[in-house]
Amino acid sequence: MAGVILIIAAGLAGYWLFPDNLALLTRVIAVALLVLSLDLITGYCGVASLGQASLFGAGAYAAGIACVNGVTEPVTLVAIGAVAGAMAGLLMGTIMLRAHGLAQLVLSIAIVQLFHEAANKASAYTGGSDGLAGLMVSPLFGVFEFDLWGRTAYLFGLALLVVVFVVLKFIVSSPFGMLCRGIKQDPVRIRAMGSYVFPVLLKMFVISGAVAGTGGALAAISTQVVGLDSVSFELSANALVMLVLGGLGTLYGALVGTVIFMGFEHVVSAINPFHWMTMVGALLIAVVLAAPGGLTGLYETLLGTGKRAKGGRT
Repeated sequence: MAGVILIIAAGLAGYWLFPDNLALLTRVIAVALLVLSLDLITGYCGVASLGQASLFGAGAYAAGIACVNGVTEPVTLVAIGAVAGAMAGLLMGTIMLRAHGLAQLVLSIAIVQLFHEAANKASAYTGGSDGLAGLMVSPLFGVFEFDLWGRTAYLFGLALLVVVFVVLKFIVSSPFGMLCRGIKQDPVRIRAMGSYVFPVLLKMFVISGAVAGTGGALAAISTQVVGLDSVSFELSANALVMLVLGGLGTLYGALVGTVIFMGFEHVVSAINPFHWMTMVGALLIAVVLAAPGGLTGLYETLLGTGKRAKGGRT
């Protein structure tokens, strides 16, 4: 509960401190859901992926297409995005889990490229390279309209993030979550114990897809635009970078990595629009060299060192 309260407090602080940047903060929340979904399969199951944007894009396009065809209620659109993401996760998991190691990574890249090309070619439904624009979303619960300042979209996104985070905490702490950790550590031993690895990992892929699809639907609702960038390889690669930056296998690490990466990117690109990528790269190299376990891993190490030092003095 302390972690949930901290997320809510940080979210409300952002609402009051940065009222002119709520659109950016809503985008941060949507991408944080994507990174959380990646943490489920990479951090907890050990399946590396560079195609997670395919699940995010499936949710975004499903919500956008539904909105164009008359479904404008925000919660319903998020549910549609979650279902679409889960279905995409089922397909992606079925394909990727047939391979192992580097072959899985290559398959994930191929999958996101195929999703991108399919979205581009199915222009009758997706708008092709122009995307879907002008999505008219109904007021939330029939009362709270989505204004130009993004206040409703931000608070809606914050509520979604908190709900998803609480659900995921229960999942990763459950026997199912412990089994996923065991598969990551030693899949041969898990098989020897009589458990089937493939169905467990596939189930986590479906859960991961639902979370990523929720983020995609939130992005579609908040921006009222869905484009090919929602299902791009660049988004997938950035999501993996954010996860490594924050720390694998910790839901908090996914949030920390997303906030720091996107915040640093926003500030540095405004200061130096020509060389900001160099600065971002330097930051990532410094963090990886100084903290191979990510920022949350570094924090836990320092905290453990401090406790041992305190115990030694007493």
